[in-house]
Amino acid sequence: MHIHILGICGTFMGGIAQLAVAAGHTVTGCDANVYPPMSDQLRGAGIALTEGYDSAQVALKPDVFVVGNAISRGNPLLEAILDQGLPYVSGPQWLAENVLQGRWVLGVAGTHGKTTTSAMLAWILEDAHMAPGFLIGGVPLNFGVSARLGETPFFVIEADEYDTAFCDKRSKFIHYKPRTVILNNLEFDHADIFADLAAIETQFHHLVRTLPGNGLIVSNAGEASLDRVLGRGCWTPVNRFADPAGYHADGNDAEGSLILNGPEGEIGRTQWQLSGRHNRDNACAALLAARHVGVPFDKGLEALARFGNVKRRMEVRGTVRDITVYDDFAHHPTAIETTVAGLRRKVGNARILAVLEPRSNTMKLGTMKSQLPDSLHEVDAAFCYAGNLGWDAHEALAPMGNRARVESDLNTLIEAIVAEAQPGDHILVMSNGGFGGIHQKLLERLAK
Repeated sequence: MHIHILGICGTFMGGIAQLAVAAGHTVTGCDANVYPPMSDQLRGAGIALTEGYDSAQVALKPDVFVVGNAISRGNPLLEAILDQGLPYVSGPQWLAENVLQGRWVLGVAGTHGKTTTSAMLAWILEDAHMAPGFLIGGVPLNFGVSARLGETPFFVIEADEYDTAFCDKRSKFIHYKPRTVILNNLEFDHADIFADLAAIETQFHHLVRTLPGNGLIVSNAGEASLDRVLGRGCWTPVNRFADPAGYHADGNDAEGSLILNGPEGEIGRTQWQLSGRHNRDNACAALLAARHVGVPFDKGLEALARFGNVKRRMEVRGTVRDITVYDDFAHHPTAIETTVAGLRRKVGNARILAVLEPRSNTMKLGTMKSQLPDSLHEVDAAFCYAGNLGWDAHEALAPMGNRARVESDLNTLIEAIVAEAQPGDHILVMSNGGFGGIHQKLLERLAK
């Protein structure tokens, strides 16, 4: 089969492209911006890329066009496909029908932590010699790739609640039909497509309705929103995590310890590289899901001792003059607060300079701008890039007083950060995009 993918350079669609090639299909694709690292990965896989969405691409005559959810009506190529009655399908549907069919799918859903938890789960199965396939919205350092077809029935997928495509406004995860699912957490996000939290809860219940009776739901015990979802009807056994009286994980960030507890007390412990309550919760959920497919807790804990996290999740990009620069994907106030808290537990009283680009659709709309000051309460200084924002970042961060600085020019922002930084500081850069290459620019400027 020849498939032509619209929006191929996104993490999800690029992952589908790599899986399709591994499955023996011919793959071509296009995107508005064809650039590394995804373009390099795709070309390395032998995939021909076209920049832009010129309608002339219909002349490629693929068996089917696979349309990413970034593609909307008015796109020249999409309009040509529709006008000519050519076959097309969404990315999640193509994946479900051509890769996931007949496999034991382990889905990881939730507002936060999907990528890290998916990577943990895939690595636990890999370490147990179960050779899983996976499609993850980031690059796990243990694997070096975001997608792999795998050699066994097991397939780990990051189950995103974002909508499927221009023609299908259900959440992506509806298509995956997992047997094992983690419900990590659930709060309001994606303000560009959901009116409120209740609308997202409805999508999550659609997911619950697809789960088999011999499957397993691993659900966060501390989330009232997930309790509401399951309260609508549940036909699948539930294991709860982050439950003080049941399964939960403790540990000491300074010592690098991870301790798994169950209803009867301590189950086991290990040393690992990650920190923060959120990552301990992620680990507990991954261990419970892995047990469902046959990996004992002790083997799972051994695997987590060798887990290397995911690129852009508290990734150290470099240290100059005893000033460390981190890259993190946090782009929601809750994720920002959690990320900062994890770093604070790790570095103690050392200064943390937070650098924020409100880039996600939800953040650009300003829906959660009032939550930003509270999410940054543990930092010593905050720097916000206000380029292309439709709301007043100065006003939103005013409660932080002189601890916050807002700039609309990236170079001016970098100079302000460098002027503030001192030896021993930790500069935490948070964005779900490339942020204009700020990480390397900061390191180079600090070196001078």
